Amino acid sequence: MGRFYAGLDISDKSTHICLVDEEGSEVWSGACATDPQVLADTLARRCRSGLTRVVLETGPLSAFLYHGLVERGVAVICICARHASGVLSARPNKSDPNDAEGLAQLARTGWFKAVHVKDEETHLDRARLKVREQLVKARRSMQNQLRGLLKLFGLKLGTAHTSAKRAERLHGLFAQKPELEPILAPLAAAIGMLESEIAAATRAIRKRSALDPVCALLTSVPGVGPWVALTYKCSIEDPHRFATSTGVGAYAGLVPRRRQSGTLDIKGRITKAGDAMLRHALYEAANSLLGRVKRDCRLRQWGLALAASKGKKRARIAVARKLAALLHTLWRSNIRFSWA
Repeated sequence: MGRFYAGLDISDKSTHICLVDEEGSEVWSGACATDPQVLADTLARRCRSGLTRVVLETGPLSAFLYHGLVERGVAVICICARHASGVLSARPNKSDPNDAEGLAQLARTGWFKAVHVKDEETHLDRARLKVREQLVKARRSMQNQLRGLLKLFGLKLGTAHTSAKRAERLHGLFAQKPELEPILAPLAAAIGMLESEIAAATRAIRKRSALDPVCALLTSVPGVGPWVALTYKCSIEDPHRFATSTGVGAYAGLVPRRRQSGTLDIKGRITKAGDAMLRHALYEAANSLLGRVKRDCRLRQWGLALAASKGKKRARIAVARKLAALLHTLWRSNIRFSWA
């Protein structure tokens, strides 16, 4: 019985499929609806002797299709789209059928990097975090817009960290320029509504984090709160994915970019190639540890010494990288942080 390999080039409505044998010769090529059941039926109909490996790229629909195909007994692997792009871009012609054929050849040769696909519960938690993140971004944008519009007329909102303080300041400013109130009042009201939704989302995240034993363990580390702990847990999901704790820093894109060839060896800025939400959370935790936490620990002392010699920004990045490894070690060992 021969071996057969398939590549799936996914789009919203249809998915192009290419089936090749162990010699790399094309057996069948076609398209079907982007649905796990339809894909599984099409693959089973076109390859009755069974598939050795099916490959698809990371993307918006990859988790949905991956879990759907696994449930239907398809030997599917999700691979990194960034790595696959480097191979597929070497072809002179770019098309969906050609990409599917290229992915099938990758499946045959095994020259790819498999990606860990998170389960549905983890994606629900990530959705909570993403919604809050978008609400915070929208509030920041609207606040900046409000301040900018006021400055056009020589009015300064000043420091207003609470809705009550902002309303008090706006009342005084509108008294100076009454014609602005009907124009800017809707914007101020929208900011207030966003703040209410952010507060509700924050409470939900704190409640979810408090009920999770892993998050409770991670929050024992100074600078790590419920939001950072839940973000870290959702991004890593399984600590045994990493052979060493230092690999988590690279996964978050917190290691320096390196270009080495012959006698040339250049280390630049951090790669920023990993999970952006995890990188942001670790950076915020490092900032909190170096700025807000008052109780001393060796990690904080090391970070402050680095800030004095290399600068605050470099120190925050270095501490964030250390925190990534520390949290992973505590999670795998199931021990709480010790201040000693």
